[in-house]
Amino acid sequence: MCAVVGVYNVKHASKVAYYALFAMQHRGQEATGISSSDGVSIWTKKRRGLVTDVFSDEENFVYLKGSMAVGHNRYSTAGSSSIADAQPIAAKYKLGEISIAHNGNLINKDEVRAKLIDEGAIFQSDMDSENIIHLIAQSKSDSLQDRITEALQEIKGAYCLIIQSRKKMFAVRDKYGVRPLSLGRFENGGYIVASETCSFALVGAKFVRDVKPGEMLIFEKGQEPISVQLFEPDPRPCAFEYIYFARPDSVIDGKNVYETRIKMGRQLAIENPVEADVVLPVPDSGIAAALGYAAQSGIPFENGIVRNHYVGRTFIEPIQEMRDLKVRLKLSPIKELIDGKRVVIIDDSLVRGTTSKQIVRMLKEAGATEVHMKLASPPIKHPCRYGIDTPSYGELISANMSEDEICKQIGADSLAFLSLDGLVDSLGHDRNYSLVSFDGQYFIS
Repeated sequence: MCAVVGVYNVKHASKVAYYALFAMQHRGQEATGISSSDGVSIWTKKRRGLVTDVFSDEENFVYLKGSMAVGHNRYSTAGSSSIADAQPIAAKYKLGEISIAHNGNLINKDEVRAKLIDEGAIFQSDMDSENIIHLIAQSKSDSLQDRITEALQEIKGAYCLIIQSRKKMFAVRDKYGVRPLSLGRFENGGYIVASETCSFALVGAKFVRDVKPGEMLIFEKGQEPISVQLFEPDPRPCAFEYIYFARPDSVIDGKNVYETRIKMGRQLAIENPVEADVVLPVPDSGIAAALGYAAQSGIPFENGIVRNHYVGRTFIEPIQEMRDLKVRLKLSPIKELIDGKRVVIIDDSLVRGTTSKQIVRMLKEAGATEVHMKLASPPIKHPCRYGIDTPSYGELISANMSEDEICKQIGADSLAFLSLDGLVDSLGHDRNYSLVSFDGQYFIS
């Protein structure tokens, strides 16, 4: 669930990429980086940390010169957490210089890497993304476009790629469209491609359209973007983008994330009514679903839990000890809104149960007489292989416990999940969705 951005034919492109990455910081907090090109050379800056920390010095943008840039926020799903695994990946090869930013996960990465090593490739990182740069470098074709096309024939999985040479930029989305990727345009004629549309408003770009599943967009000086359909599309956008990952002001494949979460909350109330005095969200990703639940049920909504926004998301923290501490640092109940009341608490999902258990405890400590935990997604019973670092089966609480057992484990008075049919109804029946975390139907193999 990384963030990628590409900026083409825009003055101070690296600074535009910086602001876009800032808008998409929620998609990855481990590391960030930008590569820029002035038409002669590619310049790269990347480091562990948040966007504002890595690019705090204005001198970064003097160094990252040029009217083209690609950027990346890292959320690790493959590889380690070392600086070598930060992106973009920049390299020199026969045709010149190249830089790649990748969001997704390649399921045949080990087989491809083993073959490349047998053929003499030397790897500098553990990332599956580095496979792509080696495949491009080893190709015998005379054009970068052909080399990219050949490389994509060798890989399997979910991917959104933004690739720049010194003068061109390429944006590619896998044929399933698992991860989001959108195209925007600036008034001066420049372009931006990014994981989420929430980045467009911040940098002053106008949304044009989504990059189609299986499509390659080619950006070249003096031309409108060229579209090449590399693969027959079989759209399967990831349901989790709507449930949790994406910012609520983003539009993914034509659907506003906030409005979709409202629908999930309404459906949750229809399926799982309860007598209570107040509906509270787990901030921030539970807010829209809680509003939907309250509107449908008629139970008053209150923002009864305050979030400290200077503490990062618990789900994407890689270390369990840090995750436990951050729940306590991150959330604080407002006792006056809770004391003596029957509370419905709405969260987007339940993964390990760590956060939910602590939230139930803090609500009861604040005086709640009953705590009813409602989840605006189905039980997560299967790890995702397509770009989400969901835990193994052993760590997924719903893969190992019944709903009654989970309810007892987290200390709630009742527990209920949105049904799979209810989720699909909320998303709409106009297309298929990637639901692998819920149904275990791995459609890429």
